[in-house]
Formats: sequence, C-alpha cells, structure tokens
Amino acid sequence: MLSFVVGTGRCGSTLVHEVLARHPDVGFISNLDDKYARCPAAIRRRSGMIYRRTPPWLNAKGRPRFAPSEGYRALARHPDVGFISNLDDKYARCPAAIRRRSGMIYRRTPPWLNAKGRPRFAPSEGYRALAREVGPLLVDPERDLRGEDVTPWLAARLRAFFDGRAEAEGSPHYLHKFTGWPRTGLLREVFPAAKVVHIVRDGRAVANSFLQMPWWRGHLGPSGWHFGPLPAAYAQEWETSGRSQVLLAGLAWKLLMDAYDQARSGDWLEIRYEDVLDNPRKHFEVMLDFLGLPWTPAFERGFARHSFTGSRAAAYQRDLTAAQLSLLTGSLRTHLEARGYPL
Repeated sequence: MLSFVVGTGRCGSTLVHEVLARHPDVGFISNLDDKYARCPAAIRRRSGMIYRRTPPWLNAKGRPRFAPSEGYRALARHPDVGFISNLDDKYARCPAAIRRRSGMIYRRTPPWLNAKGRPRFAPSEGYRALAREVGPLLVDPERDLRGEDVTPWLAARLRAFFDGRAEAEGSPHYLHKFTGWPRTGLLREVFPAAKVVHIVRDGRAVANSFLQMPWWRGHLGPSGWHFGPLPAAYAQEWETSGRSQVLLAGLAWKLLMDAYDQARSGDWLEIRYEDVLDNPRKHFEVMLDFLGLPWTPAFERGFARHSFTGSRAAAYQRDLTAAQLSLLTGSLRTHLEARGYPL
C-alpha cells in the first residue's frame, strides 16, 4: 500500500510524517538515501529500524539524522507504514539494505536523534532522489501536476522508484510526503489506489513561517518565486496592497489551498495541524484508521517518544504588526472560514 502525506509546507506535515514512520510496518525514504546516490543497500533496507531506534530529539531537522523525507514523520512511526527516507532521497546509490529497512531504522531511532536541523537519520521528501531517478518535474513544478502530465515513461519511472523501495524494505505500507503543490492528480494517475492525508494549518501561521525560511523566494515577486504567475484577482490584490511581502506570502497559501481544493478526490483525509496538537492521540488514531494501520504496542512506544507542543502555533500574532495581520486576515478570510479558523 502506497500513501502520501501532503501539505503547503510549514504546515505541520513533518511532525505527522515522522510519528507515523515510527510504525514497524511503515517504509520511507531516509535522508541518507536522499542525499547520497551511493547510499548502501543495507541502510536503505534498514531505514525504518534505524529511525525507530533513534530518539526523536536526535533526528531533529538541522542536524544529520535518519527520517522520512519531510513532513509526515508522525505517521511514519506506524509499524505498517513505509516511506522514502532522507538518505534514500539524497544518495542515488543508497544501499538497498537501508531502503528495505527504512521504517525499522526510523522507528527504532529516538525522535530526538532524527530532529530537523542536526545530524540525524530521518524520513525525507526525497527530492534529490526523485530528481536523480525520476526527473525534475515532481521536485519544483511551477504549477500543480495533473493526470494529463503523466507520460508512459514518467509512470514507469515513478513505479520503479516507489515500488522498488517498498519491495526492498518489505514494508506493508509505504508512506511518502510532498509539500507545496499537491501533485496528487499526477500521483493518482500512476497509483490510483493511493490514499492521501492532507495536513492543513492556519494560513496566517503558514505565511508568517514562509517569510522566515531561507528558501523563500517571494522577495523576488511572482516572477521569481516557486509558484508561477498569480491569478488576475490575486495579482490585483497584491498590487493594491503596494506589493506587500506579507500579503504575497498569504497569497501563496491561498494559491496552494485553491489547488488542494481542486485536487481533492478519492481516499482523502484532511486534518488540521492545530487539532493534532490539541489532541494528538485522537487524531493519530483517525489517521491510522484511515490508512488501515493498527495502533500496535510498537507504535505506542514510538508515539510516546514524541512531545506535541503548540508554542509556535500562534507565533504570527507576535511576529507581525497589527496592520500586517489585519491585511493578511482580510485577504485570507474566506479560506480561513472554510476550515473553521477564527478571525
């Protein structure tokens, strides 16, 4: 079974992915597989084992770690979930052994050891591996990808990429995460039975976080950023604001959410990040049930290793001025209300 965790980015999908990757039956692409083209096969086969034996703090972002390639790390803690690890993503020759055991490695790795921003072993979005083995289309498209974008060649490459890793790791469930554009139209054309978990976050928090990221290119305007040209109505809104950088980040969220609304179809579960933080056990039970994964004792141990805090959930209220927040809320009002966010 192949499933995807998706979100706009800066939306909490990493937490979800990494927790799910703790499940002993889940496979994923590790950061080592992602980074190193010659990542040993043994590491690929054992990615899950390595990750699940590593404490979450050791796998934090920003340090070397072993984890699912981005976003869905909570879900990747589930023993029945497989995924692309960050090692598989980074290294074209990531050992087959690591690919086969990504889930086992990840679930045996304490979450602290797989944290972002430090040396770690963790699940990965696998963009480098995808670029090497499939092509650049899925990595940084200027618009959302749809079924009509699939060519027979691309479909064969995608199947070889995901099916080969899932088979090598021997995981009943392979889990991968994408952020930015949904890409689910293309993915569903190739994998029609795939399930999708969509993680949503308050657009004001996402916009605020976008502005603080080193990879954000909104300062170059729509001609130089990640998402292609703005629709006419959004372009006019930006011009009327005096080309506000804060508003442009909010328009990016609206643009992406429009794409998610259009892409939604089939087995699709939408979960708010704020709800996960408020009651993590309840909402991970919902996600596991949707994915057809049991809450096993092994997953319980992995789940217990994670802490869920909302300390940054409302940071945008501190990081933005009252005028900026008012401008942003006014622009996002309809989209926020549609997801039940207070204004």
